Amino acid sequence: MVTNFDYLKQDPKFKSFADVAISAERIILMDPEASIINSRRAMEFALKWMYSVDKELEMPYQDNLQSLMNAEEYRQIIGPDLWKRMDFIRRCGNNVAHSGKKLGRDEAMLCLENLFIYLDYIAYCYSDLYEEKNFNPNLVKERIRKSKEFREQAEATKAELKKEIENSAQKELDLQKLREENESLKEALSSRRAEKQQTYVPKPLDLSEYKTRKIYIDSMLIAAGWTEGKDWINEVQLSGMSNKSEVGFADYVLYDDAHKPLAVVEAKRTCVDVAKGRQQAKLYADIIEKEYGRRPIVFLTNGFETRIVDNQYPERRVAEIYSKRDLEKLFNLQSMKTSLNHINVDKKIAGRYYQEAAVKAVCESFDKKNRRKALLVMATGSGKTRTVIALCKVLLDAGWVKNILFLADRNSLVTQAKRSFVNLLPDLSCTNLCEEKENYNSHCVFSTYQTMIGCIETIKDEEGKLFTSGHFDLVICDEAHRSIYNKYKDIFNYFDAPLVGLTATPKDEIDKNTYSLFELENGVPTFGYELAQAVKDGYLVDYISVETKFKFIEQGISYAELSEGEKEEYENTFGDENGELPERINSSALNTWIFNEDTIRQVLNIVMRDGLKVDYGEKIGKTIIFAKNHAHAEKILEVFNKEYPNTAKGSNGQAFAKVIDNYMTYAQNAIDEFSDANKLPQIAISVDMLDTGIDVPEVLNLVFFKKVMSKAKFWQMIGRGTRLCPGLIDGDDKSKFYIFDFCGNFEFFRMGKGRPTVNMIALQGAVFNLEFQIVYKLQDINYQTDRLIDYRNRLIESMTGKVKELNRENFAVRQHIKYVDLYSSESNYQALTYEDTLLVREELAPLILPDSDDATAVRFDALIYGMELAQLAGRGYGRLRSDLMNKVSGIASVANIPQIQAQKDLIDKIINTDYVERAGIDDFENIRENLRNLMKYVPKKKLRYDTDFADDILDSSWNESELESDDLANYRAKAEHYIRQHQDNIVIAKLRTNQPLTHLDVESLEKILWSEVGSKEDYEKEYGKKPLGELVRSVVGMDMNAAKEAFSEFLNDTNLDSRQIYFVNQIVEYIIHNGMMKDLSVLQESPFTDQGSVVDIFTDISVWTAIRKVIDKINANAVA
Repeated sequence: MVTNFDYLKQDPKFKSFADVAISAERIILMDPEASIINSRRAMEFALKWMYSVDKELEMPYQDNLQSLMNAEEYRQIIGPDLWKRMDFIRRCGNNVAHSGKKLGRDEAMLCLENLFIYLDYIAYCYSDLYEEKNFNPNLVKERIRKSKEFREQAEATKAELKKEIENSAQKELDLQKLREENESLKEALSSRRAEKQQTYVPKPLDLSEYKTRKIYIDSMLIAAGWTEGKDWINEVQLSGMSNKSEVGFADYVLYDDAHKPLAVVEAKRTCVDVAKGRQQAKLYADIIEKEYGRRPIVFLTNGFETRIVDNQYPERRVAEIYSKRDLEKLFNLQSMKTSLNHINVDKKIAGRYYQEAAVKAVCESFDKKNRRKALLVMATGSGKTRTVIALCKVLLDAGWVKNILFLADRNSLVTQAKRSFVNLLPDLSCTNLCEEKENYNSHCVFSTYQTMIGCIETIKDEEGKLFTSGHFDLVICDEAHRSIYNKYKDIFNYFDAPLVGLTATPKDEIDKNTYSLFELENGVPTFGYELAQAVKDGYLVDYISVETKFKFIEQGISYAELSEGEKEEYENTFGDENGELPERINSSALNTWIFNEDTIRQVLNIVMRDGLKVDYGEKIGKTIIFAKNHAHAEKILEVFNKEYPNTAKGSNGQAFAKVIDNYMTYAQNAIDEFSDANKLPQIAISVDMLDTGIDVPEVLNLVFFKKVMSKAKFWQMIGRGTRLCPGLIDGDDKSKFYIFDFCGNFEFFRMGKGRPTVNMIALQGAVFNLEFQIVYKLQDINYQTDRLIDYRNRLIESMTGKVKELNRENFAVRQHIKYVDLYSSESNYQALTYEDTLLVREELAPLILPDSDDATAVRFDALIYGMELAQLAGRGYGRLRSDLMNKVSGIASVANIPQIQAQKDLIDKIINTDYVERAGIDDFENIRENLRNLMKYVPKKKLRYDTDFADDILDSSWNESELESDDLANYRAKAEHYIRQHQDNIVIAKLRTNQPLTHLDVESLEKILWSEVGSKEDYEKEYGKKPLGELVRSVVGMDMNAAKEAFSEFLNDTNLDSRQIYFVNQIVEYIIHNGMMKDLSVLQESPFTDQGSVVDIFTDISVWTAIRKVIDKINANAVA
């Protein structure tokens, strides 16, 4: 049996993964899911092999697939395209192995193709037997044909392959052993890979011929404000190329106003991968740098895909070519920026130890690790905003950024953030796009995602579009877990700036897509400081949960269990015109369309009786009630006002309880009033608006009167109560808050349930996606009848029309222009693959515009297309069938309408015969076309019933919080936290006060850091051979008096001039914060050089020598 991977057997180096790859293809027909598992296993084995032979790849702290793939060095070597292919295989393998998702041959084939491309890269870079090959799907298709022809032989092969599946499942690969075996190959193969990688051309998506590159690239340059013949020159001749004529022609060179080159644009045809021009562009940049003394930025583009080489970060994809002012700004920042290795965090802004650690972690990620994305996981109330303000100050002062964009998903969060920035960084110009229609050129812009989408295209100044791809140098997204919906991804892809995400969601509850967005390993943020640790440190308060179960909320309302009087009310309320009565009202109906007054009355009674009070027990503390919907919130308010009229007494017309949700105008004003301890309302009844991001330290009670399915959102809501509030309770500090849970949320999450927020696609996009899948399925030979061919062609005509309607100048559309052009031509729908369906869902469907059809008609389209697709895929109709019957029965009940009367026969067939069970694609289309415009007549049922049945409490319990008290992310965090928390320890105190250590002191530190906190191995993984005393000093710094005492000889010396005293004071300040000064190169940077260099300041070298001896002694005192 011939496979696409047989060539691997020719090179003995690949023996560890060749057989598994071959097996993945061999078993695809018999067991596609086993094939996917083997594709994943072959990829993992090949990845481990790379780690064993390539000296550039250091082992991460774990050797699982996730950690190996996400190591920085590895991602930089293989690039994002190959990494995405690998991640597809990994995700498919995980879905098969862990989630119980059924995957078929289409997914298995795509895994094989991606595996082939990955192994082709390995062969190209590491093998001396490499021959270029392409994946041949016909090898598998031919086996399908043969298996049908030769049944007996196929059965024998099947038995053989079953054994192969069993054997391959047992295979594992020991990475450590593999590294030892391949040690001798490391040097040669690493060098070979480094050389070959430069010329490797990834296998691109095979696109047929398009319009010439000029149309696409020229329009991109014009949109960015470049003028042809002025600051943009085509075909610029450059001498010094390594060809026969020694002359080359750069496709485009972009110039500044002094006619000095800013950038080279290397263009390829639209069907050619941009990587092909990489080396050519590098040579052009070399020549220009030599001539002008400045290396230009390089853009590689084929009009669809654009990449940038900015001489700082690895090559990356960008949305468009930079404007002139963006390039000039980039050059200025690159020339001005200073190292982030020895930063000083402003303690007035972020004075807590973890805030400083968070800023330093981001700076280390940006500078030392050369990353462009960071995610901060910090508990609500721990000061995320202050931390990010301190970070901005550091980056502004160090010349790393000039323009900052702060994004959040609600106006109130944007308003709060801008307020904090203005207060703490008064010299930074700020504007809020949601409220202000000027000051667009401010250096710090605040906006919701929705507002920014509109502003990208519309905000212009005298030089053209303002918010270009390179305008911002830092993008901050607040509550980052909420920022990954499909409609917002285009913003992150558009702005080419380092990205910092903030979230209070516990790190283990964050959606995997969020970690992927920030290019981080699942569960490992850039920095984490969670609620449990914040409570332990005394920076946030703990909670007590009061969990109460009501019969109706748990079990629903049963007619049989009501009193005689209530049964009569039940009959009058729920009986229909035929006298029929439901036996039970499901619990899910409660607070959705049935509002039972007694349940609400009892809930309010518990909260008002047991809630934490202020004013010496006279008044309930600030309380948020989380309601299910607006009608529920209003009903709660109605019952409250009935039950507690006394709360209105003496309030001068101010409401004691108020509904605060999206239905109200001036919502921010209502939130501000609730946030003021001296103002009413005291109780806020909220639907979504107060769930996240609102800062009210005075909150003492949270009431969960709705089910929360997302654990991430649940923790966000809990965060509304965690903030400290000194003197709140009659002079005493707030030390706890209560959570009243009436809907079983704590129990639900204790059982490990809960789900991440789902990425929803708009209705029109969902319909387009369904149509595309139908078109893909109708290619099969079984559907090549005249009527179905005609149906497929009509679908294609409709879909291309929708794609052609898209505005090509819109920033979101431009980012997907390759697919917009591909699928606006009917000829490109002729040989669709499964990969095309994935691309369309991801790249194109979210862009589709709504048409003028009634929404009920479009929903009916989606329903029928879903049934058609189910039939084509051989699946049952499930709930789709009952949805269809409900809708058709709905219009049958109002058949007096002439348009419905005209469809009487079809409606009767659907309801009273087995027409739907026997229906083919043609029949479903007949149903869709004739009934879609009648859906608007489906009668709307009464959506609300108010009842007052007596409810019962089934159970009530008071529980301490279930916070993990030691849930720190890693050894580094544990060690550094221990050191900060135990500064009164004798040895740590000696280090802080500059007293020399003894060997017994070092042994004491070893016991703490190598036994209590973790192991010696853990320590060395994080810190290498760094002496223990040096670590302690770097964490706690040095006592100010001890540092001044060490340098007192110079600080008290009347012979030193003001510049020399200033210099010594800067050294003292540095050592107070950093504990030591081992790297003297910092003395060549600000603030040490603000009044001159060491040589300028200390003309008498003996003075500097004496200072140097004090520094050396301070360093030596940290080591025994």
